[in-house]
Amino acid sequence: MIKSGNLGNVNVALHQRSLNEIPRRVAELLAIPETELKVERERATGSGQPDMVISWGDKVMVIECKASGQADSVAMAARQARDYAGAVSKKAAIPVVVVPYMGEVGQRLCEEAGVSWLDLSGNARIVAPGLRVRIEGKPNRFKRAGRPRSLFAPKSARIARWLLMKRDQSFTQRELARVSRLDEGFTSRIVRGLEEQRLIVRDAEGAVRVADYNTLLDAMYEAYDFSKHHVVRGHVAARSSNEVVRRLAESLQREKVEYAATGLAGAWLWSGFAGFRLVVLFVSELPDAKARGQMGFHEMERGENVWLVQPNDAGVFDGSEVREGIVCAHPVQIYLDLKDHPERSVEAADDLRKKLLNPSTNA
Repeated sequence: MIKSGNLGNVNVALHQRSLNEIPRRVAELLAIPETELKVERERATGSGQPDMVISWGDKVMVIECKASGQADSVAMAARQARDYAGAVSKKAAIPVVVVPYMGEVGQRLCEEAGVSWLDLSGNARIVAPGLRVRIEGKPNRFKRAGRPRSLFAPKSARIARWLLMKRDQSFTQRELARVSRLDEGFTSRIVRGLEEQRLIVRDAEGAVRVADYNTLLDAMYEAYDFSKHHVVRGHVAARSSNEVVRRLAESLQREKVEYAATGLAGAWLWSGFAGFRLVVLFVSELPDAKARGQMGFHEMERGENVWLVQPNDAGVFDGSEVREGIVCAHPVQIYLDLKDHPERSVEAADDLRKKLLNPSTNA
């Protein structure tokens, strides 16, 4: 059963292929013949029905299948699978999300929702009374050639970033175009894409706002790639990292270079997270050799304690504000930048999200 209303623009052929492969994949995971599985692919027509129900012995598995493992699709599927499992059987049904490949964010979303998952690349996490299956590390078999245009590409991401920063507010498309410094046609395309993915909703007047804050943040985090920025690594001699931050900030201000602290330094300035060694600063332009010498910056690839980062889009500066005399990127941007950073970046990101980036707090 393919529910066209839920698929939007996803690849219908891949969705159908997934449905065809699921029984074999489940049989492999359970180490039982596929003939022992009772598979129901077409239940009552209409909305509110699972894609597939598989039963064997006293177990029932309720499956919601998506053709994409992106965060927004997984979050939606997890909610649907959990709801369907509660309604489809009097037995303790196991809700399961199936995608071609499940990334780290999708895995976390399923775990938080209390939903099992498997992918067609060979990975799985199925947990239920008397049943525990966990397979990981299999590569993505469904990588596409080339990179499709993304709602979270550097320029496009200005829209989602702004909506996350202003999560309790609604904006017309014209307002979003103005604050993001994008033309209205481009803004309209991005807004339409976010709306199709159910990441934003419209009010009665047509203004848009965040539909599910955590899902939108997870989707943006999954797509974000810090390595796409231009990073110059170097060292500044000082007694502490705090001194390095302040010295660089003062030098950049004198040079009239727009900057914003991010990474662990930004997390420390925003939330007081523990000490750090690496100082990461976005800069609108890289200081010339003379200015770098005056600030004591010496370029090096090993033993560095400073990254000067020229961003691939100026949107990273949106929402910046002064904290303790130093310009800091917005917590949303800092959270994204901490992805794959060294030291205690994972802990810092979790701390930042808990304190400032959840629907019950105001950044």
